[in-house]
Amino acid sequence: MPAPPHELVVERMLRGLYSAVLYVLVPVTLYHLIWRGFRQGEYFQRWNERYAAYRDAPRPADVWVHAVSVGEVNAAAPLVNALLRERPDLRLLITTITPTGSARVTALWAQRVEHVYLPYDLSGAVRRFLEHYQPRLSLIVETELWPNLLFCCRDRDIPVYIVNARLSERSLRGYRVLSALVARALRTVRRIAAQSREDAARFVRLGALPANVDVTGNLKYDLTLEDGLDAFAVEFRLRAGQRPVWIAASTHPEEEATVLDLQRRLQARWPDLLLLWAPRHPERFRAVTQQAIDAGWRVATRKLTRLPDRGDAIFVIDTLGELMNFYGCAEVAFVGGSLQDIGGHNLLEPAAVGAAIVTGPHLHNFSDIARQLQAAGALRIGNDAEAVARDVEDLLGDADARAAMAAAGRALVEQGRGALRRTLDLIAADLPGRGSA
Repeated sequence: MPAPPHELVVERMLRGLYSAVLYVLVPVTLYHLIWRGFRQGEYFQRWNERYAAYRDAPRPADVWVHAVSVGEVNAAAPLVNALLRERPDLRLLITTITPTGSARVTALWAQRVEHVYLPYDLSGAVRRFLEHYQPRLSLIVETELWPNLLFCCRDRDIPVYIVNARLSERSLRGYRVLSALVARALRTVRRIAAQSREDAARFVRLGALPANVDVTGNLKYDLTLEDGLDAFAVEFRLRAGQRPVWIAASTHPEEEATVLDLQRRLQARWPDLLLLWAPRHPERFRAVTQQAIDAGWRVATRKLTRLPDRGDAIFVIDTLGELMNFYGCAEVAFVGGSLQDIGGHNLLEPAAVGAAIVTGPHLHNFSDIARQLQAAGALRIGNDAEAVARDVEDLLGDADARAAMAAAGRALVEQGRGALRRTLDLIAADLPGRGSA
């Protein structure tokens, strides 16, 4: 049903004000790219995509999937893989915002999909993007609510689904300044496939129509375990030796000192202990390696030596997309972004391969998953760095407790599967038909 005339007037006014502010802030976007470029060189590249200034001919796509960065790409992987498997006739376009997300897309699918950066939410750039790629269906992963993007899709009759949708209380509060505009933009979305009832309720509070919100579950439960995991673990142990191993994964700068302190504390009890360390952001790979060397340990890295040997105390995983392999080599996994107010990172990957999981208290991005894992006995949550240290130490010394947590984590992942099929069923009506132009 078309919106009443006065609603359209309000929408145009809000969109106009929002767009005007964004255009005023264009110099800030340039500064941001330069600033990030000095930390990660890839940000100096492909600026034309950031502003939808394309040099080639239009490249129509059937299905467009938007995933902000590595985490969202990994979450979307089961869905993209299913589309590639079940509908090989479809042309898939995947957009990200970060270079690490771009690298993950390439690592997963290479030339099987097309990738480009999503432009900034400038009305002109969004229109050029949609004209260039002409998507017939849009699947936005998790929480990417760009008003101009949603309105422009509506204006071009492109059905939009928000899949694996999540919205924390913090994000809900963050949208408050744009609530009137975002609420109208949400009403242009065909369906919202929420991870949980709590996420669904928050989308409705933000302005989504209740009838358009479904609870389909979390796609991350449908993760695929690679066939080579066991063989990788065997090769790892042959090189590294039969000794205790823990992993600090997806850590942020403010957590790095804690990781080093914990390794020092644990080595007093287990002198041959090996730490696998995977910083969250690639720009921290070199800094983390140097910190460990400066602290006096023998350090190796994935790029330099491929695997640790028996004399290494710390092994830095300075590559992307390999965490599952290394989770499978560790007895205990500390998942970062949880000791500082980041909101946590993917807890299901270590659970799926049977690592005992420890985190800090800041888990608002994964609150539902964390609650389920903790209730099942697969996760320990420390209130601070000292509590995390005690949990890691306790678990390294208690094989029975680790085994119980591993079994509980694997069982929960298996029980949680099914979101993929529910999501595919939800979007089926808008998938382009086979052989259609």
